[in-house]
Amino acid sequence: MNVLEINVLALAYLGDAIYELYIRKELLKRHSLVNDMQKEALKYVSAKGQANFLEKMIDENFLNEEEVSVIKRARNNKAGTRPKNCDPMTYKKATGLEALIAHLYLSKKENRIEEIMSYILEEEC
Repeated sequence: MNVLEINVLALAYLGDAIYELYIRKELLKRHSLVNDMQKEALKYVSAKGQANFLEKMIDENFLNEEEVSVIKRARNNKAGTRPKNCDPMTYKKATGLEALIAHLYLSKKENRIEEIMSYILEEEC
Protein backbone atom coordinates (compact mmCIF):
# COMPACT_ATOMS: atom_id res chain seq x y z
CA MET A 1 0.00 0.00 0.00
CA ASN A 2 1.41 3.37 -1.04
CA VAL A 3 0.59 5.85 1.74
CA LEU A 4 0.68 8.76 -0.71
CA GLU A 5 -2.22 7.23 -2.66
CA ILE A 6 -4.55 7.04 0.34
CA ASN A 7 -7.28 9.67 0.48
CA VAL A 8 -6.18 12.32 2.99
CA LEU A 9 -9.55 12.29 4.73
CA ALA A 10 -9.16 8.55 5.27
CA LEU A 11 -5.70 9.27 6.69
CA ALA A 12 -7.20 11.89 9.00
CA TYR A 13 -9.83 9.39 10.12
CA LEU A 14 -7.13 6.90 11.12
CA GLY A 15 -4.85 9.63 12.48
CA ASP A 16 -7.59 10.89 14.78
CA ALA A 17 -7.78 7.49 16.49
CA ILE A 18 -4.00 7.13 16.79
CA TYR A 19 -3.61 10.68 18.10
CA GLU A 20 -6.33 10.23 20.70
CA LEU A 21 -4.81 6.94 21.86
CA TYR A 22 -1.47 8.67 22.52
CA ILE A 23 -3.24 11.43 24.43
CA ARG A 24 -5.27 9.01 26.53
CA LYS A 25 -2.22 6.90 27.38
CA GLU A 26 -0.41 10.01 28.62
CA LEU A 27 -3.39 11.23 30.61
CA LEU A 28 -3.59 7.86 32.37
CA LYS A 29 -0.12 8.63 33.74
CA ARG A 30 -1.14 12.12 34.89
CA HIS A 31 -4.57 11.54 36.46
CA SER A 32 -6.44 8.90 38.40
CA LEU A 33 -9.93 10.31 37.84
CA VAL A 34 -11.63 9.84 34.49
CA ASN A 35 -13.34 13.23 34.80
CA ASP A 36 -9.93 14.93 35.10
CA MET A 37 -8.63 12.99 32.11
CA GLN A 38 -11.62 13.99 30.01
CA LYS A 39 -11.27 17.68 30.88
CA GLU A 40 -7.56 17.76 30.05
CA ALA A 41 -8.04 15.71 26.89
CA LEU A 42 -10.14 18.50 25.40
CA LYS A 43 -7.06 20.76 25.28
CA TYR A 44 -5.37 18.24 23.01
CA VAL A 45 -8.09 16.56 20.96
CA SER A 46 -10.20 19.57 20.01
CA ALA A 47 -9.72 20.94 16.51
CA LYS A 48 -8.64 24.26 18.05
CA GLY A 49 -6.00 22.56 20.20
CA GLN A 50 -4.70 20.47 17.31
CA ALA A 51 -4.54 23.53 15.04
CA ASN A 52 -2.60 25.47 17.69
CA PHE A 53 -0.07 22.66 18.13
CA LEU A 54 0.35 22.35 14.37
CA GLU A 55 0.93 26.10 13.97
CA LYS A 56 3.61 26.03 16.68
CA MET A 57 5.37 23.08 15.08
CA ILE A 58 5.36 24.80 11.69
CA ASP A 59 6.49 28.15 13.14
CA GLU A 60 9.37 26.44 14.97
CA ASN A 61 10.39 24.38 11.91
CA PHE A 62 9.80 21.19 13.91
CA LEU A 63 8.39 19.39 10.87
CA ASN A 64 10.35 18.27 7.84
CA GLU A 65 9.48 18.94 4.21
CA GLU A 66 7.71 15.61 3.66
CA GLU A 67 5.58 16.12 6.76
CA VAL A 68 4.58 19.64 5.73
CA SER A 69 3.66 18.28 2.29
CA VAL A 70 1.27 15.74 3.83
CA ILE A 71 -0.26 18.45 6.02
CA LYS A 72 -0.77 20.77 3.04
CA ARG A 73 -2.33 17.96 1.02
CA ALA A 74 -4.84 17.32 3.79
CA ARG A 75 -5.42 20.98 4.57
CA ASN A 76 -6.16 21.78 0.92
CA ASN A 77 -8.61 18.90 0.48
CA LYS A 78 -12.13 20.00 -0.38
CA ALA A 79 -14.02 18.29 2.43
CA GLY A 80 -17.75 18.86 2.29
CA THR A 81 -18.45 18.89 6.01
CA ARG A 82 -17.00 20.24 9.22
CA PRO A 83 -18.14 20.55 12.83
CA LYS A 84 -20.50 23.46 13.53
CA ASN A 85 -18.37 24.79 16.41
CA CYS A 86 -15.20 25.19 14.34
CA ASP A 87 -14.13 27.60 11.63
CA PRO A 88 -13.00 26.06 8.32
CA MET A 89 -9.30 26.93 8.62
CA THR A 90 -8.99 25.53 12.14
CA TYR A 91 -10.70 22.33 11.01
CA LYS A 92 -8.37 22.03 8.00
CA LYS A 93 -5.29 22.43 10.20
CA ALA A 94 -6.55 19.77 12.61
CA THR A 95 -7.24 17.48 9.66
CA GLY A 96 -3.67 18.07 8.48
CA LEU A 97 -2.21 17.05 11.82
CA GLU A 98 -4.36 13.91 11.98
CA ALA A 99 -3.43 12.96 8.41
CA LEU A 100 0.25 13.41 9.26
CA ILE A 101 -0.02 11.08 12.26
CA ALA A 102 -1.64 8.36 10.13
CA HIS A 103 0.89 8.89 7.33
CA LEU A 104 3.74 8.35 9.78
CA TYR A 105 2.00 5.35 11.33
CA LEU A 106 1.41 3.64 7.98
CA SER A 107 4.99 4.48 6.95
CA LYS A 108 6.18 2.68 10.10
CA LYS A 109 7.73 5.85 11.54
CA GLU A 110 6.54 5.33 15.11
CA ASN A 111 9.63 7.08 16.49
CA ARG A 112 8.64 10.27 14.68
CA ILE A 113 5.09 9.99 16.01
CA GLU A 114 6.59 9.70 19.50
CA GLU A 115 8.65 12.87 18.91
CA ILE A 116 5.61 14.80 17.67
CA MET A 117 3.39 13.59 20.50
CA SER A 118 6.07 14.41 23.08
CA TYR A 119 6.28 17.92 21.62
CA ILE A 120 2.50 18.30 21.81
CA LEU A 121 2.18 16.87 25.30
CA GLU A 122 4.85 19.22 26.61
CA GLU A 123 3.09 22.28 25.13
CA GLU A 124 0.10 24.17 26.42
CA CYS A 125 -2.71 25.29 24.13
